[in-house]
Amino acid sequence: MDTIFAQASARGFAGVAVIRVSGPKALAGLCTLAEIQADQIRFRNAQLFNLKRNVSRETLDHALVLAFNAPHSYTGEDVVEYHVHGGIAVIDGVLEELNSLPGYRLAEPGEFTRRAFENDKMDLTEAEAVADLIHAETALQKQQALLQMDGALGQVIGEWRDKLAKTLAYVEAELEFPDEDLPVDIQDEIRPQITDLCEHIDAHLNDNHRGERLRDGIRIAVIGAPNAGKSSLVNALAQRDVAIVSDIAGTTRDVIEAHLDIAGYPVILSDTAGLRPDQIKESEAAQDTIESEGIRRALKIAEDADIRVILYDGTVSELDEHSYALEQKYAHTLAVVNKTDKGGNLAHPGDALRISVKNNYGVDAFLEALIDTINVLMQGGEMEREAPIITRHRHRAALSDCRSSLERSKGAALPELLAEDLRLALRDLGRITGKVDVEDLLDIVFRDFCIGK
Repeated sequence: MDTIFAQASARGFAGVAVIRVSGPKALAGLCTLAEIQADQIRFRNAQLFNLKRNVSRETLDHALVLAFNAPHSYTGEDVVEYHVHGGIAVIDGVLEELNSLPGYRLAEPGEFTRRAFENDKMDLTEAEAVADLIHAETALQKQQALLQMDGALGQVIGEWRDKLAKTLAYVEAELEFPDEDLPVDIQDEIRPQITDLCEHIDAHLNDNHRGERLRDGIRIAVIGAPNAGKSSLVNALAQRDVAIVSDIAGTTRDVIEAHLDIAGYPVILSDTAGLRPDQIKESEAAQDTIESEGIRRALKIAEDADIRVILYDGTVSELDEHSYALEQKYAHTLAVVNKTDKGGNLAHPGDALRISVKNNYGVDAFLEALIDTINVLMQGGEMEREAPIITRHRHRAALSDCRSSLERSKGAALPELLAEDLRLALRDLGRITGKVDVEDLLDIVFRDFCIGK
């Protein structure tokens, strides 16, 4: 197997840069660069070495080095971390020298974590959490990634997998060893266990997609008639000029997004074209065609959003029918009347917030209401807030497939069909953590049953 290396810290000028090496020749490479013997390496202790080129013996850097012997390392292999000065010339020199060593090559993206998974240092959910932690932009994203990296989801899946493996082992034993001293009515005994497992899976599946929303971002669409002040509101929330603001109706033609941190939640805030669905038509005029496409996209964004802010122009006399229709159609919607500074008093049949983005009137109250709406959205479902949650679509898809197989097994007419459905369910659980092993079944069979006595 190749020994891999890569810069583990960000590229650019810094006080210190970290270069990581993993593989069977990691320690030999350290001995070469530092001109030391293997018995001089003190594992898991920081040591200061003068690194030199292999041929010319030119000094590369005075580096702090940490060495870890297999399997007591992140990847489960011998690992060396070189903490060098962060100048580009120093970093490039060390990388160049490592690349010249026999059996060394530059690591592929994610290869260190992949080797950790392959060496049973972590399961797939923990490996995914490493990537999520690297890309976390808010405090809540960080907390979720740390929870999953500590094995929270993997532990739950592992417990379900152990119970299901034992259930399947009983059924397999009944099929393969019918003459042995096995418990009577095995199928009657295991069906309540299958039902109990289905209920636990249902609780996680009915979590209102909280984990995925926290990982990927909560989509909030600002919708309303032309010139209602949508772009001004987006700019105010983003605290920068994200969208062009103009008194000319229809200035916003495409969807403009701003990524924000609101109360620790990652938010994707979308500014959309003014709603005039009656303008969606074929036209020879390029301006009309562009505006029509913008309106189509706005309606699509409204449909796909998690939360919708319906913004009304407070200076007009009549409520915009298109905006009000969307307000009534979707849940998790905030109605807001803007431009109260201009003396308008637009009547709204509901409990709409009244603000003036221009004068910053009511914006703080609107933000509080928006945070309350986000909290309601994220606390929905059957799972408690502290419980491990599904964070990716593949987790949900695998759990749904497992749930379908379990439900089908409850109506299986033959023991062979029951066993096959349980095998499929077990395989689906294994897809989440990356662990599918028939040896688990054999261990349970030979431990719990007196086969061949």
